[in-house]
Amino acid sequence: MKRHRVAITGLGLINPYGEGDVADFFSRIMRGESAIRYHTLGNSPRPLALPLVACSHFNPIETLGPPLANAMDRFSHFAVASALSAWQDSGLAKPASRDDYGVSWGTGSGGSLTIERGYQTLYFENKEKVSPLSVVLAMNNSAASHIAIQLGLGGPCVTSTVACASSSIAIGDAFRLIREGRVNLMLAGGSEAPLSYGVIRAWQAMRVLSDGDEATAYRATRPFSKNRSGLTLAEGAAALVIENWDHARARGARIYAEIVGYGNTCDRTHIARPDSAGQSRAIVAALQDGGLHPDEIDYVNAHGTSTVEGDAIEIQSIKSVFGKHAGKLPVSSTKSMHGHSLGAAGAMEALITALALYRQAAPPTANVTEVGADCAGVDHVLGQGRSNVPIRAALSNSFAFGGSNAVLAFRSVA
Repeated sequence: MKRHRVAITGLGLINPYGEGDVADFFSRIMRGESAIRYHTLGNSPRPLALPLVACSHFNPIETLGPPLANAMDRFSHFAVASALSAWQDSGLAKPASRDDYGVSWGTGSGGSLTIERGYQTLYFENKEKVSPLSVVLAMNNSAASHIAIQLGLGGPCVTSTVACASSSIAIGDAFRLIREGRVNLMLAGGSEAPLSYGVIRAWQAMRVLSDGDEATAYRATRPFSKNRSGLTLAEGAAALVIENWDHARARGARIYAEIVGYGNTCDRTHIARPDSAGQSRAIVAALQDGGLHPDEIDYVNAHGTSTVEGDAIEIQSIKSVFGKHAGKLPVSSTKSMHGHSLGAAGAMEALITALALYRQAAPPTANVTEVGADCAGVDHVLGQGRSNVPIRAALSNSFAFGGSNAVLAFRSVA
C-alpha cells in the first residue's frame, strides 16, 4: 500500500490567554507566560476556589450565534469555534461538502457540564424533568458531529475518549487514514470543559491537583520541578487541519509541519500509575513509524503534568529511548502555562509542536527554579523559549490514565 505524506495546514484554538490568535498564543508560550489564575467556580452548589485555566473570555453566543450555541454543551462550543478557526487558517472554502474530508476528535469527559446540570435539576431542585436535549448535548461524539455539520465533512466522523491521550490518539488515527489514502483531509483535535463542581471534586479526591493561593496561582503547575505539587485543570480546545501532502501542495497551502509517525501502546500494568516501559515503547513506535533515528529528534513536548511520580517516570522513559542523546535533547512541558485540559491537551501540545517546527523555536517549561533530581538527565528548556534553534524533528507525548500512551512524531518542512 502506498504511504501518502501528511501535512498540517491549519491551526485553531480557544486561546486560554484571551482573545488572541494562534500567533499570540505561541508568543506568550515562548515568553513563559502563565494563563493559570485563581478562580472561584461559578454555579457551584458549594464554595470552591483554586488555580484553574478558565476561558472566561469566550462567549459562545457571540462566536456561534444563539441557535447553534443553545444546542451544544460547552465542550462542543470550544470544538466548533476552534475548528472554524483552523479551517479559516488553512485557506479552505467553507462549507466543503466533501465525502473525502472527515473529523477525528478527542475528549475525556464530553458533556460533563450538561450531565451535572441534569443531576442538580433532579436531585437538588427536586424537579422531575431535565432538558430534552440532555442526551445529544452530553454525548461525547456531539462535538465531532457538530464540526462535520458546520463544515460539510462527509467522511469519517469519529471520537476518541482515552482520558488525557484522547486528542493525540484522534490526531494519530486521522494521520493514518490520510497516509493510507482513505481520505484527503481530516479536521483533528480535541476539546474539554471539565470545570464543574463534581469533576473538580473528583480530581481533588485523587490528590493530584496543584497547590497555590490567589497570589501564587500563576505558578501552580511546575513540571519537573523539585517542589512540583500536581496538575492544574484547564478548559479549552485545539484543532488541526491535516491533509494529503499532494492535495495541500496542489492548492498552494501553507504547511506548518509534516506528521510522520504515531505510536500507541498500553502499559498493561495499572489503571492510574504510569509505567516507563509502556511509555518507551510508544516513543520507539512513533520513531520507527516515522523512519526517524533518535538522534534526529531536536525537541520533545513532554506530557509533564507536574505530578511527583508521573514526571519522573516520563523523564526515565525519554532517557531509556534516547540514551546519550537525552542529555542534549531539549524537553519542555507547556502545561506549566496552559494547564492540563485532559482530553484536549494532546491537541494543544501537537499545535505547539507544529509551531515549534514552523518557527524553529523550542518552547519552555515555566515556573521552575530547580529541576528535581529524579527529573535530571535531559536538556530542560526553562523560563523562556529558545528562538532560532534548528529543529529537524520533534515529538509530542501524551500518557493517560488506563495506561494508554500516544506519541506523535513531526518533521520540519523548512
